[in-house]
Amino acid sequence: MTSLQKDFTPVIDLLREKGTGPVREQRPIYVDLMPPCNSACPAGENIQAWLDLAQAGKYREAWETILRDNPFPAVHGRVCYHPCETGCNRGQLDSAVNIHSVERFLGDMAAKQKWTLPVAAPASGKRILVIGGGPSGLSAAYHLARDGHTVEIRDAGEMPGGMMHFGIPAYRLPRADLMTEIKRIESMGVKITLNHKVEDVLAEQTEGKFDAVFIAIGTQIGKRIDIPARDASRVLTAINLLHDAETGEAPKLGRRVIVYGAGNTAMDAARTAKRLGADEAMIVFIMDRPHMEAHEFEANEALSEGIKIKWLTSIREIGDKDMVVERMEMDSQGKPQPTGRFETLSATSVVLALGQQSDSGFLRKLPGVVLTPDGNIVVDAGMMTGRPGIFAGGDTVRGDRTVTSAVGHGKKAARHIDAWLRGEVLKVAAKHPPVKFEQLNLPIFADALASVQHELPANERLAHGFEETTAGLSEAAARHEAKRCLSCGNCFECDQCFAACPEQAILKLGPGRGYDYNYDICTGCGVCFEQCPCHAIEMTPERAVAEPEQIA
Repeated sequence: MTSLQKDFTPVIDLLREKGTGPVREQRPIYVDLMPPCNSACPAGENIQAWLDLAQAGKYREAWETILRDNPFPAVHGRVCYHPCETGCNRGQLDSAVNIHSVERFLGDMAAKQKWTLPVAAPASGKRILVIGGGPSGLSAAYHLARDGHTVEIRDAGEMPGGMMHFGIPAYRLPRADLMTEIKRIESMGVKITLNHKVEDVLAEQTEGKFDAVFIAIGTQIGKRIDIPARDASRVLTAINLLHDAETGEAPKLGRRVIVYGAGNTAMDAARTAKRLGADEAMIVFIMDRPHMEAHEFEANEALSEGIKIKWLTSIREIGDKDMVVERMEMDSQGKPQPTGRFETLSATSVVLALGQQSDSGFLRKLPGVVLTPDGNIVVDAGMMTGRPGIFAGGDTVRGDRTVTSAVGHGKKAARHIDAWLRGEVLKVAAKHPPVKFEQLNLPIFADALASVQHELPANERLAHGFEETTAGLSEAAARHEAKRCLSCGNCFECDQCFAACPEQAILKLGPGRGYDYNYDICTGCGVCFEQCPCHAIEMTPERAVAEPEQIA
C-alpha cells in the first residue's frame, strides 16, 4: 500500500461502512412529487394515475381509480371547470392535456358497459343521515357506504342531484348521464328519500337512530337586491328560472329578457331564456369583462349563441315594459362608479343572477351550530360543527361554489365522519412537494396536438333545445389524449435513466415496480437525473462524505 493510499484509508473505510461505494459528493434518488393536475383538483383525484392507466388501455382500472375520490366521472367530465388543466405543465409546452374529456370518456364507458363497484368493507353497524342530495351529500354518502356504513339521504327536492339537476341546464349535463351515476350510489345501499324537508335535525337523528349527521343543503335561494319595480311579477331569480325550466314549469318570459349579473349562472340563464323562446337575451353587468365572474369559455359560448352583454351598466329602475340603467366607469381602484348617464332598455322579463344563499334558518335552533350572518355554517378543520357528531359541507360552507369543490367536501367529510365514529381523529398525510415545468427535461417529447371534442355549431344549438351540445371523444382520441400526459414528478418507467447510466448502476425491478440504485458502483455523475424527463430523480448531498477535519 502506498503512502497516498494510507492517507485516504480512513475515508475509504468510512465510505465502505456506510455502503456508499465510490467517493462522490451527491447521489441520485428516486422521488415522488406532486403533479400540478393532482394538486389543483378540488375533488382530490389522482389524475396522473388514472391517465396512465387510460393510456395503457386499462379503462376499467382507470375508472375505478377515479372512483376512489369521485363517484361522478361522467358528470365532472362535462361540468367541471377543470382547474387541473389550468395548472397542467404541458400547457407551457404546446397545450394542456384535455383531462376532462378523458374523464368523461371513462364515465360514459362505465355507463355503456354497466360497470358496478360493490362495497368491499364489512358492515360497521353505524348509521349516518345526510341532509341534502346534491353533489356534496351524494359524495359523502358514497364514501361512507364504501366504508361499510348505512347511509340515508333526505332531500327536499323531487329529484336527486341538487344543483346538478336543477341548476345546470341539460344541454351541459344530460339528465340520463347524471341519473346513471346517482343510481350507482343507490345500488351500493344508499337510501335516498325525496320530497322530505328536514326542519328538526335532532328529532330526525333520534327517530332514525343515526350516529352522525352530514348537512349538505347547498345554496338554493337566489339573492335579490332592492331595485324599484312597478311590476314585480316580471322579476325572477336565475335559480328559479333554471329550476322551473327543468321541471317544465318555466314562466313566459316574453320577447326580450334582461339578465342582471355576469357569473356562470347568468350565462346559463340567458342561454336558457333563448331556448325557452325569447327573441333576445341580454346580460347587464355593473363591471367590465375582465371582472366578470363567469369563465371565459362560458361567456364565449353565450356570445356565440347571440346573447348580448352590456358591460359597465347598472339597473336603476324596472318599469312595466322597460328599465332604466346607468352607465358606469371603472375608477383607479378597479371599482365601478356612476356617471349620471342614463338610458332606457326594453325588457319583458328581468332575471337576477346575483348569487345564491343557503336556506339554513332552521339550523339556528340547533344547539352548538353557528351560522355566519349570510347563513353559512361554521365548521372546524374536520368539517364538524360546534355540536359533536353534526358535520356540514358543500356550498353551505364557505369556499368555492362548484360541483367539484362540493364533491371534494363530501369526500373530506366522509373520512372525518368515519374516523369520528371509530373514536379517532383523522390524520392527514403530508403532500409531496410540487413539480414545476422548469424542473422537467422534455427532449424526448414531440409536440402532439390535443384531441378536440366536437361541438354543435352555434346556429344549431338553439334548434336542438336542451340536447347536449358537446360530444365526447372516441376511444382512439381519448387514449391519445391520455398519452399526452408528461407524468410530471413521477416515474413512468421510460428507461431513459437505465439506458444513460455509464456505470450500469441502475436496477430494473420489473413492470410497475420502477428502478433502484446499486450505490456500490454509482459515481453520482448525475447523468440519470439529466435524462429523466419528468423529474422523478433528484440529486442529494452525499451524507457519507465526511469533512476532512472530521477524520482522525
